[in-house]
Amino acid sequence: MVKNSVHVVAGPTAGGKSAHALKLAQDLNGVVINADSMQLYDGLPLLTAQPLAQEKALIPHQLYGCLHPNDQINAVSWRDLALAEIYKALERGQVPIVVGGTGFYLKALMQGLSPIPDVPEEVRVLCDDLMDQIGIDEFYKNLVEIDSDLCGKIDPQNRQRLVRAFEVYHHTGKTMSYWQSLPLVGAPEDLEFSVELIMPERDVLYERCNLRFDQMIGQGVMAEVEAFDDLIERGQVSSHSPLTHALGFVPLQACLRGEMDLESAIVLSKNETRHYAKRQATWFRHQMG
Repeated sequence: MVKNSVHVVAGPTAGGKSAHALKLAQDLNGVVINADSMQLYDGLPLLTAQPLAQEKALIPHQLYGCLHPNDQINAVSWRDLALAEIYKALERGQVPIVVGGTGFYLKALMQGLSPIPDVPEEVRVLCDDLMDQIGIDEFYKNLVEIDSDLCGKIDPQNRQRLVRAFEVYHHTGKTMSYWQSLPLVGAPEDLEFSVELIMPERDVLYERCNLRFDQMIGQGVMAEVEAFDDLIERGQVSSHSPLTHALGFVPLQACLRGEMDLESAIVLSKNETRHYAKRQATWFRHQMG
């Protein structure tokens, strides 16, 4: 079987992936396809470091800002969207270039997924409501009793992943860890993935994180966060929207609400970004290095 080539550009936030993918797309007649979980959403393009309008005008960019802030998405759904864009690009004679830092999405695309059964929407809603009723900390404690192996690997404040694990258990009677231990299925046999890891040295990466956040401030990210927070206040966007987990959102929101001064908000946002970049770099080194 002749396999179609797909380029994958991966690495930590602020490492230079987007610029590299843009140059690659210009050289190869490519299409850039997003694999960053936050950049999928419309609402905070500056804060989530989505490509600028002039970059999108140079090269086709897909799966950026394509979801409403209240939408929920997982690796399965993203993989379906990404494969659709990959095959569209190939049909047009263009080279698909998948770029992003959500490593689990990339592994799902290239290696397949655990065979987790679909969960009915009503089960998902019930688990989400339970989170609201008892709070995330108590919810996490309950999940530890059900699936301690999984809880040792995920962020206790990651609402989406906690609810996902809970809903899978209550629908199937088996833990997420059980399903993840099974052989992966669904790796696309007709695609060949060429992976480039963009991994700057740590001091360079941290400097880039700081510089990028300063640039966001200069570009008007405070006004963007204020407009988004207004949508939350008016009930048009859920206070549990996945976008509220965007790096820097919580400190900047606190500043706008008079709960923190701007300098402190910027310091906290930069710290958050650097810590996240460090975790990403460690993951990519171990999983895809």
